[in-house]
Amino acid sequence: MRLTVAQLAKRLEAELVPIKSGADPDKIGSRPPLLLSKEISGVGPVETADGSEVTFISDDKHKAALEGSRAGAVIVSAHLDGLDKPQLVVKNVNAALIEALNIFAPKLKAVTAGIDPTAKLAQDIKIAEGVFVGAGVVIDDGVEIGENSVIGNGCKIGENSKLGKNCRLDSNVVIYHNCRLGNNVVIQANSTVGSTGFGYSFIEGAHRLIPHNGGVVIEDFVEIGANCCIDRAKFYNTIIGAGTKIDNLVQIAHNVVIGKCCLIVAQAGISGSCKLGDGVVLGGQVGLADNVEIGDGGMIGAQSGLSHSIAAGQQFMGSPAIEKRESFRIFGLLRRLPKMAKQLKLLHKRVEKLEAAEDDKK
Repeated sequence: MRLTVAQLAKRLEAELVPIKSGADPDKIGSRPPLLLSKEISGVGPVETADGSEVTFISDDKHKAALEGSRAGAVIVSAHLDGLDKPQLVVKNVNAALIEALNIFAPKLKAVTAGIDPTAKLAQDIKIAEGVFVGAGVVIDDGVEIGENSVIGNGCKIGENSKLGKNCRLDSNVVIYHNCRLGNNVVIQANSTVGSTGFGYSFIEGAHRLIPHNGGVVIEDFVEIGANCCIDRAKFYNTIIGAGTKIDNLVQIAHNVVIGKCCLIVAQAGISGSCKLGDGVVLGGQVGLADNVEIGDGGMIGAQSGLSHSIAAGQQFMGSPAIEKRESFRIFGLLRRLPKMAKQLKLLHKRVEKLEAAEDDKK
């Protein structure tokens, strides 16, 4: 895909500001011919974008880097004076960036409805119109798959599980028995939904597995990254709320309930029976102990370990996790420790000298 800067501006519904700072962007005749004919074929970051790519500035800290950028054009939220490249002024830079990335995305072969002959399908299943079932897929009895869903190569769907409309399971995803996926759910390659939870009792000298007879419910518009594990519930269901987005390599244990529109970043681990409200954010490598509850809008910083419940809107970080402002004070003191240690050593020597002088007077 190649578009001129003017064509891209139209696709992004952007105001096109030409190179000449005095030109009127509303008058086509005032725009330099080079601006209208220059072709863009991709998107790149400020530091490495070349003349055939559009870049973007989402915050002020990257403005300085624009001066040395070779990008063919830049997406901005407000006109920047003196810039030597065309500007595409938009209301929301991130929304325009998403659209630009979609425009210039690699054009892959389209998936068409149909069932690969190597797929192994049980007799008692319901597959709606427009569904694609890839090579080597195994679908057990009682499964239902909604319209226009895509089941990638090598997937396995267990008994009595149900998928809604427009779902996408990438290669080798495993959905165990009695799981429910809503509409527009995306699960990337090699993730597992509905595995048995990690629950054991030590009886007569051995760890005995506690049966996990519940299921997993994944609501509409949830997206799950690659190599994630979501355990089935011991009782009732593990629940992932609508609109929640989960990064790669995340572990969600049995009977966890996650609210709507949460963000859970890579390598986070959520222990059994935790409850997250709506809009909760967990940074990378966050660990939650059993039965922790986080209120709506709570945020936990990367690599934090949280062992107690927190109220709505609170922000915690550190291991063990403490309130963010307090943790910043502690981090600040930690950075000063080497200097403070030197000062303490000097003070100790001065005290020794003073004490020695006092002893000489006696």
